[in-house]
Order: sequence, then C-alpha cells, then structure tokens
Amino acid sequence: MTSLSDIVFPSASEQPNFSHFLTELKRGDLSISNRLRSIIHDADFVREGAAAFGSVEEGPTEATGTVTLSRPLVANERCGSWYIPPSTKSASAYFKSTDGHDNAWKFSTRRLNLHLLEIIGRCDGLLSFPLTKKPGIPDALSKTIPIWCAVLNRALFPSLPEEAHALHTPPNVVSPSEHAQIAALLPSFLAAFLALDLDLAPLRAQLTKPLRPFWITPDTPLLRPQTTTTPAAPRSTVFEDAHPVICCTASRRVAGGELREGGYVYVQGAGDDTENWACGLTAELFWAHADQLLDTPEGELPALVRGLVDACEPSRGAGAKKVAPSVAVCALAGVEDGEDRRCTVKLIPAVTEKQTWIVKAPTEMEVGVGKHKVASRNLRAALPDICGFVTRFLESQKKDDGSLAEGTTVLVACETGKDLSVAVALAICLWCFDQQDNYRAPDTKTIFNKDMVRHRLGSIMTACPEANPGRASLQSVNSFLMDYRR
Repeated sequence: MTSLSDIVFPSASEQPNFSHFLTELKRGDLSISNRLRSIIHDADFVREGAAAFGSVEEGPTEATGTVTLSRPLVANERCGSWYIPPSTKSASAYFKSTDGHDNAWKFSTRRLNLHLLEIIGRCDGLLSFPLTKKPGIPDALSKTIPIWCAVLNRALFPSLPEEAHALHTPPNVVSPSEHAQIAALLPSFLAAFLALDLDLAPLRAQLTKPLRPFWITPDTPLLRPQTTTTPAAPRSTVFEDAHPVICCTASRRVAGGELREGGYVYVQGAGDDTENWACGLTAELFWAHADQLLDTPEGELPALVRGLVDACEPSRGAGAKKVAPSVAVCALAGVEDGEDRRCTVKLIPAVTEKQTWIVKAPTEMEVGVGKHKVASRNLRAALPDICGFVTRFLESQKKDDGSLAEGTTVLVACETGKDLSVAVALAICLWCFDQQDNYRAPDTKTIFNKDMVRHRLGSIMTACPEANPGRASLQSVNSFLMDYRR
C-alpha cells in the first residue's frame, strides 16, 4: 500500500506556470488570423449600416427629377480605415475618445475636423465608423462628436433658436448629470473655438442647417434598402431641421471582448493597437490582399505579411499641401526634385546624432529624429537648428523691401506628412512669419505665447484637415517657442 511518504510532489520550479499558460492562450485568441476575420465581420456591418442609412433621395424637381444622394462613409482614425475598403471611404476624421472622457470633456482645437462640413452639406450628412475594444458606444461617438456638433452649431448658426444649439447625447449611455455638466461647458468651448479667429463665412456657406448626431450599433435594427418602385419620401421629411451625423459603432459587444464562433475567435475592436500585432500591415494593404490573407494558415501569416510589406512601395501621398502661403508639408515619399526658390527639411525616421545631420545644400536639410514618441521628444532639440536653417534660406530670398521673392517655399517632409512635418511647419510659421504671413527678419523681437500657437495651429488644420500632429510633437513646439525670444 502506498503511503504518503512515497508520493513525490514536484518542486516549485517544476510547477506549471498557469499565468504563462493563460497569457499564451490569450495571445492565441488574439492572433493575426482571428483579428483579420473579426475585422471582416465588423466591416460587413459597416456595409449594412451604409445601405440602411447611407442613401437618400432628394426631389423630385421639375429640372432634375429624383436625385439619389449617398451619405459618405468617414473613417474615424486611427483605426477606422480597417473597417472601410478604400474604394468606399470618402474621408478620415479624428474624433478622440479622450476628449469625451468623464471630467475631461473638451472641444479639441487641435482636431477641428472642419473638412467634414463640405461633405455633410453636399450629401446631407455622413456616417462615421470608429471601433471600440470596450462595451457599448465609445466616448468618441457618445460625447466628443456631440460636443463638436453643438459648438459648431453655435458658431455657424448663432441666430437660430436655442433648440438648434442644444447638446444631443445618447440617453442610454450618457447620464442626465453628465449631460448637464457637458452642456454647461459649451459656452467656454465656443469661446475657445472663436478665439482661433477663423473665417467662418466659408464654413457657414457649406451647410444649410445645423448638425445633429444619431447613433447606431450592431444591436440596432437596420432598415433594408427599398426594393419597391414606390418613390422614397423626400429627405426633408426625415431630417428636416438638421444634417445627420450618423455615429456607428462597428464592433459587437461580447463578454470579455472575445467570442468563439464559426471556426475563429471574434475579437472586439480587432483593428486597434496595430503596432502590437500587424507586423507592418496597413489597412490599405489588408484590403488589397484580403482574400489571400484570410486563406493563409495562421503559422504562415507573419511571413506573408512581411513579404507584402517589403514589396509595397511607399505611398507618394497626395503631394505637397500648403499650410501657409510660403510653407508646405508632405510625406517623404512625395518629395520631388528641387524647385527654384524652395528649401526642403526632411525628418528621417532614424535617430542620428546632431553632428551627423546633413545639410546637403543651402536648400536641403535632413534631420534624423526617429519615429513616433521618440521623434516627438527629439524634435524639441532639433527645432533651433531647423528654424535657423530655414531662416538663412529665407534671408537669401528676401527682396529690398523686406518681402520674399515670389514662389519662395519651405517644404517640410516626414514619414506620413501628417504629424512631425506639421509640427515643424507650425514652428516655422511662428518663428519666421508674423500673423499676417509676412516674413519676419531675424532681429525682430517677439515673445510667443500659447494663444499665438493655438491660432496658427487652427489655420494650419483648416488648410490641411488630414494633418494629425501628436500631443508630444506640439508640446515640443511649445517648449521651443516659449523658451526662445525673438
């Protein structure tokens, strides 16, 4: 008979590490294959939502008869583009959930999204699709967009009744107390927007009525497109008093964020945190090779993705975009051969020592600041050299009356053309030009303040809506300007 002394218990070092086991199990559930299939699942709902709410009929009129309009799909970045094929995406927007977090509500003067107004006015609204890893409607949709709508309604339609200026939030998500607290802040949000001193007349001309947010989720019953020949009612009978901004949550709500079904694990908000799982895969690459990626076994996916990424030529983007009369930004891949009266500042995605920064010629400079947050931090130390280089170039282009020769341009390029280059362009605009965009001589005495920075950033974001400078990048610009006096 076996006694207790005969039983050999494993030592502590031989005990199975259940924490490690659970971590590995979780990592398997969040595999590339599961994420891509989950994205396709959510993209199908995006397509259904667009079919149900995206088509409107205007008319009929004697001149044109019934005109069918299509409310455009707008991807709320940074991850919305994973859920909308490029062929059906009309634009990108940047509504952040952090601007709607409890007791941190604000109207972002850094992310104005004013380019959406033209789309909304032309198509009588839009559908915005973000993602969420959390249950329910994300703060970007339930609070950030409603704040945006209410502030713009007050700014662009000041003479309309108070109902047009009201804050609208989903009552099943935002409590009456929180709604009231946000509404009380709207006057201060409006004041901050008006302080940017933007020309509101062109914006007002793009809209015929105020903005009004609506919400749909995967739990919302969707009306199918009409199949009868009966003409649809004019859109004014549905949205008579407002342009609809339809906020759609694409991801399903599942316990724990994951659900096993149909041979794969559904991952809620699968398109988020791509730096942790995508191996360099982008939304554009995914949609271009979706069938191949979905047909590939999990074990072979990383190699396939690396091959697709390596074979993909850098996008040239849309070319240089002017953010001021004499300053433009673009992606590094979009920099073309030098032009007369142009100097170029290239922000290279590799960290290099200051003494190795290359000034190829009086009109071209390369600065290795790195990527992402590292680059944003390094920008602070690089800005004095960059602005000094640009000033020397502009001095060479100065005419006898102190103005710049016609066609003088400073081009700033970074990897995306949307973050670092925009921050550097902001610094150059303030350092080298006055508020009327006149060249400012190096010996001009100027003290910079945050209001000047906000005002200039507002004009840049209006001129270049796709710009998305990070908070850390802008903090580097602020630090540089506040510490230096001209």
